[in-house]
Formats: sequence, C-alpha cells, structure tokens
Amino acid sequence: MCYFTGMTQPKARQTLSDSVIKAIQAKYPQGFLSVLPEDLVNYGKDWTRVFPPNPSAIVFPRSTAEVASFLAFCNENSIQVVPSGGRTGLSGGAVATQGEVVLSLVRMNRMGKLDTLAHTLEVEAGVVTEAVHERCHAENLTWPVDFASKGSSHVGGNIATNAGGVKVIRYGLTRNWILGLTAVTMEGQVLKLNGALEKNNTGLDLRHLLIGSEGVLAVITEATLKLVKNPESLDVFFFALEDIPAVLKLFHEVRRGPFQTMAFEFLTRNCLRVLDEIKSLRPPFSDLDSHQAYVLLEVERPESSNGQKLLDEWLAGLFERGLVHDGVLAQSPKEAKELWGLRENISESLAHRGFVHKNDIALPVASLESFIDDLKNYFSDQHSGFEVFIFGHIGDGNLHVNTMKPDKMDQDEFVKRCKKIDQGLFALIQKYRGSISAEHGIGLLKKDALGFSRTHEEIVLMKQIKKVFDPKGLLNLNIGP
Repeated sequence: MCYFTGMTQPKARQTLSDSVIKAIQAKYPQGFLSVLPEDLVNYGKDWTRVFPPNPSAIVFPRSTAEVASFLAFCNENSIQVVPSGGRTGLSGGAVATQGEVVLSLVRMNRMGKLDTLAHTLEVEAGVVTEAVHERCHAENLTWPVDFASKGSSHVGGNIATNAGGVKVIRYGLTRNWILGLTAVTMEGQVLKLNGALEKNNTGLDLRHLLIGSEGVLAVITEATLKLVKNPESLDVFFFALEDIPAVLKLFHEVRRGPFQTMAFEFLTRNCLRVLDEIKSLRPPFSDLDSHQAYVLLEVERPESSNGQKLLDEWLAGLFERGLVHDGVLAQSPKEAKELWGLRENISESLAHRGFVHKNDIALPVASLESFIDDLKNYFSDQHSGFEVFIFGHIGDGNLHVNTMKPDKMDQDEFVKRCKKIDQGLFALIQKYRGSISAEHGIGLLKKDALGFSRTHEEIVLMKQIKKVFDPKGLLNLNIGP
C-alpha cells in the first residue's frame, strides 16, 4: 500500500528553524536529536541507492511515549516525518528526500516476555530480526520470517512492509505472525491493537491495515509476535538444471513430493558467477557452463518410518527423468549454511559488482511459466544490451529481476533507459494480474507505477484512509503517485 498524494506534495525542501531545533532539544533527553552530517546520510537512506538522502534532522526515541510526544509536536508544527528502521528496503520507502525529520527506531530494541505456553514474544520495533530468531531458538521456537537481510532488518520494518522472504511457501507473509501491535498516529494517538489474542472478531482489524502500509498511516512501535516450533529434520539440496523452464518442471515435482516444502529458491547462472567473483562462493559442481539455472530446496523430512526411503526414491526419479542434471545434499548444518549462502549473498554481491536496477515482482504461481516466456522475449527485444540477473522465491511467485549497469554507461542514462523498459514490464505484469512489488513495497521507487497493480477505485479509498490517520499529510508523505 501507501501511495497517497491526494494532498499537496512538498515542492521545496523542509527546513527546521533554530527555534524548533532548540525546542526539541529542550523537550527531550540529550542525544534525542542529531543534525550531524554522518547521521543525516546514514539514517536518511535505505538500500535503494537511487535517492540521495536529504533529511533535516534525525531523532532517536527510546519509548512509545516519546514517539507519541514527538509526533504530536510535529503535527502541531507541521513538520514532515519519515519513520526508519533497519533501512534494508529496496524501494526507497524510508528515504528522506525533502528535508523531513527521520524518526529512527534503532534505540527501541528491547525484547520482553517469551511465553512458552502461548508461543508469543513481545518486542519493540527496533529489534533486529535475527535477534528474535536467536532468542526463540533457546526455547526450540522460531518466528518464521526469514530473509537474507535478517541480520540488519528490524521487526518494525518487516511489519510495515509485510515482508516475505525465503520461507513464504511454508509459513506465509509477516502478517500471519503478528498477533498484536502498538502504533502511534501523527497526532500522537497510541493505538493498542489486539494484544496477544488469537481470536478477536469485534469489527475492523486495524492491525492488518497497518501491516504493509509502509509507515504512511502510523508508526509501529511494539508488536506481539506469534511463534511456531522449530521444524524437526531439515534437508537442504542444491540442484543444477538445464534452464528456467526446467525450474518450473522441478517445482511441479516438489509440490507432489513426500515432504513439507520449507523453501524453493532459484537463481540464474550469472548469479553464481558474481557470487564466485565477489564472495569466492561457488556450488560444489565442476561444470557451471552446462547449466543455466539452479535451485535451492529445503524440505522437512517425512516423519513416517519409511520417510527416508520415500525421499530417496523421489530424488532418484528426478535424475532418472532428467529433471535435474546435478545436485548435492548438505551433510551437516555447516554445509546447509554454505548452500544457503549461495542464495542469500546474491543481492550484496550484485551491489558490490556495480549499480543495479531492481524489480521485485510477483505473479500467480500458475502463470509463471507463460509469464517467464513472455519476459524472456520482451527482454531479448528491449534489454539485450544489459546483463540481467534473476533469482527469487518461485514457490510464491516472487521474482527478483536485477539489471546491471554497463561500466561505461552514465548512471542517469542507465536509470532513464531502465525506467522506460519498466513500463513494458509492468504492463506485462498487469496482463497476468501480478504485482509490481512483491516484498519491498511501493516507496519512492515505484510510486508512479501503482496503477499497474491497483485499480483507480482502490487508490481513491487508500487516499481517504490516509486522511483519516494523518489529516495534515505529514507522515511519509512523499510515498505515493
């Protein structure tokens, strides 16, 4: 969601007067506000690398009460605010470009009670995702929201973008694992939504309205997370396949396999090459040239007495029918981690290689095969001069399409050409009733393309909802068409 410029969008950079800065410094503890150049750059941007950060100040609240007090102050003084978490997003959703004040939740990183009976954990929004996993692991539990950026991303950002990740095929999106929320509106109202209730059928569920709203309705400050037991016996495979159509054929077989699928990730051959170049990571295969696509498959081994036999027979059938050309099975947790590294290090490796234009798209799973055929033809015609890296979560229809800037091409010219090509890509996605943003939201990057995935009627209602939560239009205002 989040695409609301039915109100006036700022044309000039917001600046804070000396009197306003002094008022904030007097009202809040020392260290609450920073205008240091290094903080403005660091906290004013996310991983998008497209929009130069341009905030007027950064504030670091330590509690929901401070967030509420500060937002009320900003509302009274018509100060624009951008909420910020771990800043791992790739759509520009947490970038301050117009002199907004960045409200960073990095210091709200406390974890509360882990209830082993209810399988819940209370956290503040600034808790790092991986820290949640570590806290739960001691109780043989997990919060099943998992992705490559878990070591940097914050729970609040996961919730605000309804993050997906590598386990969506098994557990679904973040919203499935949020029981309760605490959030603060721009006027300083504190909303306590649903608590730790599993069932609550008493009218509109505002919790789910805020999940995925990219911080344009309210600032999420606390959450009650729903946990699940760790899976028992996991097997991690890495397969080499002839081409992308073979990936889809393998996925059909995985759907019919004698196990619970935890993850089904794919990547093109050039993704492996950049992993080898930047990170010295390569799969345990001697021949990369014969295979155009690779799949990482994680499954929960069948629990029946003949479970291993069923798994072995299923695997043998893949090779007998030529569905996979080569493959390995991790023999230890260390090897499993190494295989996962081949998937989780792609984005970072591409970023080190050069400037990348990214598209994070989703299609109905049943339409993937025909869509990929159309995508290949379109890129062959429009993108032939650029190297395109594709990877993603085939199991939930999510593809990450990354176009690398040629070394000798000017960045502005590259971005201009990619945006032009995007229009055809988005039209193709619209044809298949897909989404132009599967995981990272609309942000600043795709605000002008929202109409490819949402109808006019939907956007009108979204703007009206925005006005209810933020009448003056001060919270993340620039996120929108």
